[in-house]
Amino acid sequence: MKKEIIILILLLTLPLFAHSQRINDNIERGQNSVGFGSGDVYNNPFKRNPKDSTNTETVNVPKEIHQWHIDKLFGTVIPTNADTLQHLYQNWHNTDGMNGEYSYLGNMGSPRLSRIFFHRKSLPDFNFLQPYDYFITPIDKFYFTDTKSPYTNLSYNESGDKITGDDRFRAYFASNAGKKFGVGFLFDYLYGRGRYESQSTAYMNFSLFSYYRSDKYSYHLLASRYHMKLAENGGITDDEYITNPEKTEAGSKNFGPEDIPVHLNKTWNRNEVYKAYFTHNYQLGFYRDKLVENTDSTVTEKGAEKAIADTLNTKKEEEPQYVEEFVPVTRFTHTFDMTSDDRSFINYMQPKNYFADTYLPYDSVDKTKNLNIKNTLAVSLLEGFNKWAVAGLTAYATYDYHRYTLPDTMPTKPAEFRDKSNEYTLSVGGILQREKGKLLNYKVRGEAAVAGDDVGAFLVEGDANMNFSLWKEHAYLAAKAFVKNSDPSFYYKHYHSEHYWWDNDNLDKEFRTRVEATIGIERWHTKLTAGIETVKNYTYLANRSTLNAAGNTYLNRIAVAQESSNIQVISATLKQDFRAGIFNLETEFTYQNSSNKEILPLPTLNAYANAYLKFKIARVLNTEIGADVRYFTSYYAPDYSPALGQFYQQNQNEKIEIGNYPIVNIYANFLLKETRFYAMYHHINEGTGNMNYFLAPHYPISPKALWLGLSWNFYN
Repeated sequence: MKKEIIILILLLTLPLFAHSQRINDNIERGQNSVGFGSGDVYNNPFKRNPKDSTNTETVNVPKEIHQWHIDKLFGTVIPTNADTLQHLYQNWHNTDGMNGEYSYLGNMGSPRLSRIFFHRKSLPDFNFLQPYDYFITPIDKFYFTDTKSPYTNLSYNESGDKITGDDRFRAYFASNAGKKFGVGFLFDYLYGRGRYESQSTAYMNFSLFSYYRSDKYSYHLLASRYHMKLAENGGITDDEYITNPEKTEAGSKNFGPEDIPVHLNKTWNRNEVYKAYFTHNYQLGFYRDKLVENTDSTVTEKGAEKAIADTLNTKKEEEPQYVEEFVPVTRFTHTFDMTSDDRSFINYMQPKNYFADTYLPYDSVDKTKNLNIKNTLAVSLLEGFNKWAVAGLTAYATYDYHRYTLPDTMPTKPAEFRDKSNEYTLSVGGILQREKGKLLNYKVRGEAAVAGDDVGAFLVEGDANMNFSLWKEHAYLAAKAFVKNSDPSFYYKHYHSEHYWWDNDNLDKEFRTRVEATIGIERWHTKLTAGIETVKNYTYLANRSTLNAAGNTYLNRIAVAQESSNIQVISATLKQDFRAGIFNLETEFTYQNSSNKEILPLPTLNAYANAYLKFKIARVLNTEIGADVRYFTSYYAPDYSPALGQFYQQNQNEKIEIGNYPIVNIYANFLLKETRFYAMYHHINEGTGNMNYFLAPHYPISPKALWLGLSWNFYN
């Protein structure tokens, strides 16, 4: 209650704070504020006396940054907006994503899975990291920064108290040594204590980055270390603690979420990840003169009088100005990508009648490791070095090495040992790409494994986009498609642990095709995307739970299975925004249909809506006040396995539906100069409707809670 009172006072005093900030800004500029005199320094007590010896010269610190991502394969620079936007900042910390499309286990940072099939990424080589993409930043999503002044961003998000609350702190720093070289780091710490028993998350990431960009030689370096520890509770023992609390002890006054019984205690998943990525290239080309168009109409204060005098005295015809421009023709690229993953499942208190099998009774820790080293060499003939070079062409080769470590047993050995398996794949590929066209751009890529363990695997993918006029409005059309033939993950073929064990050497390659198109009209704020995907030999984690001897409880058992017949998924997403003065409404609706709902279940409709008022307080405080809602229709969602840290098929003999429950948040989001901050009440509609607030079977989301967040940029 104290926190709510503090937030209410803060929101009520914001206009006064913003107004005083505006006065201070005017004073610094020497403007006459709050009605003092006519601007004379002696009539305005806030304006410094020019004869005052304490009046020191103000140093203007440049506050300009440019950020970009890089292509993972070749390190190609991909410009992006700086990570300083106010809009939707209150959703940045949400584990269910900016628009609530992810299902997760209820606590911040817990494993998650997108309900939108087309948004699910291909399974990585180390399966166990896929559910943690909320915290693990992929290389092609990391922000590299070019800044004119050392730049620091500090952000902090928190909710609840020291017993059941959540905290996330991030520190990002970037600095340049000249125009070409930059360095920096990212520190990210997350601690979600959890509202339910044995649900805490504790993650830490420290990343160092560096780059050098010149006409001929460039490189990007990123080194990261992740430590992630997650307490597993196996879900609550009875869903009626949430859906019908009156029928359980939860109906009493002294019964809270932390008192609901769960399946597992003293059980954890732990992941240690080390990543090192280095890509560099050398370009051959030539220099030529480029005409500079003078569009700068600004004049500095010191040069204003001179500029006016020059204009009045004479008006000479300006001579064209040229700068020397480097035109790259050929690029040679080398990319090194190394990842070391170490996963442990720790189970010190095993419940009875939970697991069907026990294969390794020697200790309570399952461990597996993966070392992956990938080297890629490429040569590119670049687009645009002359009028005939209307597209770029790249040829490349990749050598991919893996060393997997699993527990194993032998009749001749009294205890388990660590068995190592080595795999490698040599792939070759090519890319045809055009990205400088005014009307049409495209990219086509082909890759095939020509030697090694994945020989026969191939990928063909392409995308294209074009601009055109539709009903006198600017519109764009984008299309993409792929054909993939790939081996299932190593851990689908081999996995050994205390309670799950399989060796599947006869799995077929998974064959997938997808076609997707998007049409958008910018002024109407309309975007429609539709597509279809077909999967043959869909590989998945199947639920093989079996009844115990008494016939009253299902014991957990998981196996890898393949569906030989085709599975089709049809999807369509409409994004439509509305603007009327200060009122804004943003909507996104996704329709999906799976031809095999038992093996690949998907919600028919996934929806997100955000309604808010956008305005300024005292002309300096950018404000968004509103509410958003997340909703999906009922479906038999994938279950979650603590021992694997993966989502898998529900037990078909006692499956349950989740969904058909809206989750509503209300918020106030602000931007003042270099500072973003918000107050948000998450899940404010708790206790209403059908009370079915689960995003995964038997894992309820957190009860309503107040979230606070702050992001502050520093330049020095």
